[in-house]
Amino acid sequence: MIRTQVYLTETEKKIIEIISIETGKKQSELIRQAIDRFIDEFQTHERIDLLRRAKGMWKGRKDGSLSKELRKSWDRSKIK
Repeated sequence: MIRTQVYLTETEKKIIEIISIETGKKQSELIRQAIDRFIDEFQTHERIDLLRRAKGMWKGRKDGSLSKELRKSWDRSKIK
């Protein structure tokens, strides 16, 4: 792990101390959990945005039969 310094308001610090006492977890662990949740939320929104931008990207393509043939070759039900 990499050590870093974070500035908290007095209220944030007091609340983290209380949560730490109530849960028996170290304050640093609680802060890492909060950061992990933030990252997960950000990545979820990013994935959804990418999917939205990809919507319709195959529309109007003339090589649809090729993609159908590829899908057939990948069909897991045919794999023994």
